[in-house]
Amino acid sequence: MPLIIALLNSDEGGCHKADNNFTMNTIREITPSKALAMLQKGALLVDVREAHEVSRKSFDVPSIIQIPLRELEHRFKEIPQNRQLIIACHSGSRSIVATRFLVNHGYRKALNMQYGMSRWAKEGLPVNKKEKQSIASWMLQKFGWGK
Repeated sequence: MPLIIALLNSDEGGCHKADNNFTMNTIREITPSKALAMLQKGALLVDVREAHEVSRKSFDVPSIIQIPLRELEHRFKEIPQNRQLIIACHSGSRSIVATRFLVNHGYRKALNMQYGMSRWAKEGLPVNKKEKQSIASWMLQKFGWGK
């Protein structure tokens, strides 16, 4: 069973001691508005949502990396360890798992963004949205009508 799935399924929520007596219960969280302020000052947003979610609505921030939670165990070394990190997903549940994983692997500057994209968008913070395509537009594109 992959480590990330084991963290999700664990009775302890993946809580165990890591280096320097740092426990996994001490995950720090941040509100979306405070996260935006940190991102504007150089923090990196790690979006752990799936590509199809990101294609519909994405965070419009200066510095972002997208690594789906299911790939994090194999790709986490792509994330700089010495940089302030904001971990986000859609609602905050996957990002808390990702934050625990990263902290357990030495990422002491990782913060979980509470309530994820759902709260970020609700607060009117910057997003890039894929515009919904009308049926007529879709048919023109699909069947080449009107060419």
